[in-house]
Amino acid sequence: MNLKEFIADEETLRLIERTREYARKFFEREGTHGFSHVERVFNLCMHIGKKEGADLEVLALAALLHDVARPLEDAGKVEDHAIEGARIAEDYLRSLGYPEEKARAVARAIESHRFSRGPEPETLEAKILSDADKLDAIGAIGIARVFMYSGEHGRDIEASLRHFEEKILKLRDTMYTETARSMAEERHAFTLRFIERIRLEIEGKA
Repeated sequence: MNLKEFIADEETLRLIERTREYARKFFEREGTHGFSHVERVFNLCMHIGKKEGADLEVLALAALLHDVARPLEDAGKVEDHAIEGARIAEDYLRSLGYPEEKARAVARAIESHRFSRGPEPETLEAKILSDADKLDAIGAIGIARVFMYSGEHGRDIEASLRHFEEKILKLRDTMYTETARSMAEERHAFTLRFIERIRLEIEGKA
């Protein structure tokens, strides 16, 4: 991604790159919620944010920092990575002398990005971050991530397919922004085609 297509200010670009390197240090290994997920969410946020008229600086920082506490939650060290991540992000930005109001806006977006629990996102930037995070769970990437998770946790194909039905196929209807809803439709349709095909193969019909 050429970030200059979205953000022209050189100082802001330097802050984003510094934040990218800061966030990367929290991820010792790849996986379902590795730093590659963060990068995809970041790219989605920039594209959606530009179309929706969001504050791209706040959105970029929130996207890069939204999962910094995920490894801590996975290790059982914190209960909610969204709440802890918001705290880490706000402390980090304050340490750089970042404006208080904007640091809080970044933290609010991170606090409410999680699909499975509240709080509900209220700002446009928070809604876009939530949408981008959910979009990365649908479509070809979403399918790959489901089976990556299954491999990580010893889950078989049937259990993976139940996860699609219980969560992934519900995400399309939870999008907040028009841009994300449009993207989710295509990804949702692709996911349905995949499930139909794998069912045929499991049953020996294809």
